[in-house]
Amino acid sequence: MSISPIIKEWLDKFYTGMEVLKQRGFQPTPENTREGMCNLTRSLVLDKPDIPLIIDSIVTDCTETDFTVSVRIYHPDPNIPLPVLIYYHGGGHMAGSVSVYDPICRKIAFTARHIVVAVEYRLAPEYPYPAGVQDAYHVAKNIWTILDLQKLKYIDRLCLAGDSAGGALCATVSHMSQSDPKMQIACQVLIYPSLDYTMSFPSIDENEIGYLLEKDKIKWYFDNYFQKNKGSEAVYPEFKAASPLFMEITPHMPATLVITAQFCPLRDEGIAYVKRLGKAGIHTEHLHFDNMIHAFLNMESLVPDECIKVYRKISDFLESFKSR
Repeated sequence: MSISPIIKEWLDKFYTGMEVLKQRGFQPTPENTREGMCNLTRSLVLDKPDIPLIIDSIVTDCTETDFTVSVRIYHPDPNIPLPVLIYYHGGGHMAGSVSVYDPICRKIAFTARHIVVAVEYRLAPEYPYPAGVQDAYHVAKNIWTILDLQKLKYIDRLCLAGDSAGGALCATVSHMSQSDPKMQIACQVLIYPSLDYTMSFPSIDENEIGYLLEKDKIKWYFDNYFQKNKGSEAVYPEFKAASPLFMEITPHMPATLVITAQFCPLRDEGIAYVKRLGKAGIHTEHLHFDNMIHAFLNMESLVPDECIKVYRKISDFLESFKSR
């Protein structure tokens, strides 16, 4: 297997530019990390489908978090009740936003014919773990109240989705919901998800450098997210306990679609999660790209065919569970 030539060419230019910046004293900060993700997505995800109804709203009275959570709601056909999908954006728990992911959420709403609710969960290092998890869960728990307040037409059927760190939040909410009778999640979609904070799988080292998301950057993300382990190789017990890959699985776990990429350091934990859910009797589907890197959905102009395949697969997967 070999990396996409188009992605390889882009990476070569990217690393050439980064080397120049490093020679000038560049160091990663939360601010330039956020700017970098924003610039990447806005320059390479140019197609924004028209969605007839988009509403910015707020989830208030957050007893779990004591924090107001902003959401953006996309309804592709306001005159028709549609099922609901909550989307948690990626960004290493430090970057990304509803605004940055606006074109991606539009595409999911348009292609999958779902009401998409994008969550502006709190980010590290200003708000370390578990603030983002609390926000993610609170929105899911109060989703019907949110939609009722906006007087939207919907079908009482909830799915979750997320990429990278958002995939971690998505899976964590699904695991937490197993013990909450008020939470009924039909299925979840995890796009190159971060599921193992212990960084214990071979692909972390196999794809350690040269593929955009690198091992040292992942560790830096986790250091800022957990506010521990700085400058140490030790793995804290909290890292494993917070990892969806090691969380309890019951028959209440939702059906799951996992999307992975060959040259992504998180590849193996996504594959391991598919196997673990399948072994527990949970319906799982797995879409793998053998020539892609992490975050390729944010690089659509370079690899449009692969991105179209992702959106179609998500749509087909969600459609297959509408009547279940």
